Amino acid sequence: MADIRDKGQAGNLGQFIKQQRTMRGLTLEELGASSSVSPSHLGRIERGERFPSAPVLRRIAGPLGLNEEELFAFAGFLSSPSAEAQTHTGRIDPYVASMLASETMATQRTLVGLLYLLKSIARD
Repeated sequence: MADIRDKGQAGNLGQFIKQQRTMRGLTLEELGASSSVSPSHLGRIERGERFPSAPVLRRIAGPLGLNEEELFAFAGFLSSPSAEAQTHTGRIDPYVASMLASETMATQRTLVGLLYLLKSIARD
C-alpha cells in the first residue's frame, strides 16, 4: 500500500477539501476562522503541498459539513465505511467527491445538483 502522505494522495484530499469548502460557499479565510487553522495552511493543503494532521482534519470536519469519520476515512486514516452506510448519510460519497474534484467548478455544481435532485425524486 502506498504511503498516504505521498503527493498524489495529498492532492486528492486537498481537492476534496476544496470541493467541500466551495460547495458550502466558504472562503479560505472563513474556513480558517471557523476551524482555527490558518488560511495559508488550508491553501497548501488544498493544493496538495501539505498533508493535514489528524487534529487539523478534526477541526475542519464540522465547518465542511462532514463528520470526522468520513474525513478520516477519505484521508486514509480509517478504513472506508461500508457502501450501505455511505448511501444513507445524506452526503456525497467520498469516492464520488474525489472524482468530481477533477472537474471544473461549473461541472461540479451541475452534477451535485443533479445528484441531490435524483435523491429527492427517489424519496417521493
